[in-house]
Amino acid sequence: MSDIDRRLHLDRRLLLGGLTLAASASAAAATGATPALTLADLKKEADIACLYHCDFGETPRFQQMITNIGNHYSAHGNNPLELQLAIVAHGAGVKFFLETLEGTPWQNDAAALGVFDRVTAQASNGLKVHLCDITFQRLNLDRAKVRKSAFISFVPSGVATVAALQSKGFAYLKVG
Repeated sequence: MSDIDRRLHLDRRLLLGGLTLAASASAAAATGATPALTLADLKKEADIACLYHCDFGETPRFQQMITNIGNHYSAHGNNPLELQLAIVAHGAGVKFFLETLEGTPWQNDAAALGVFDRVTAQASNGLKVHLCDITFQRLNLDRAKVRKSAFISFVPSGVATVAALQSKGFAYLKVG
């Protein structure tokens, strides 16, 4: 692919991705709900794409994952057009994306709520977070407790999303 073709591809991707994100964020803001994606909605939009699998609840391990994500972006000049990263969270991993842990199996883990600012900082580089709807159903978690951020969405199943992203060319990474 020539440099001109690559720039046109990136410009088109940036425009389409921005429009999709704006529409999704607008719809979520209008309803106050976290958007739900299908597996078909998930796209690889950069030459280098990786998913970080978060099915664990240990806060230090999660902090290390966010540090790794920051290092990953840094190695690519924090360029969201060059690198696409996503976190797929299910099981205990969803707790890091809740506004409160009250009424959850993790209600005594206040430290888990203190790391979200670091996630938000990485989202400015293009990080997306996909939360497992099955986890919310099985654990009877209130979806309204999810933090309201445009970079967070629900997916039907965390493990199915991991597999779908891998089949679309995302590399698999897991901390720990």
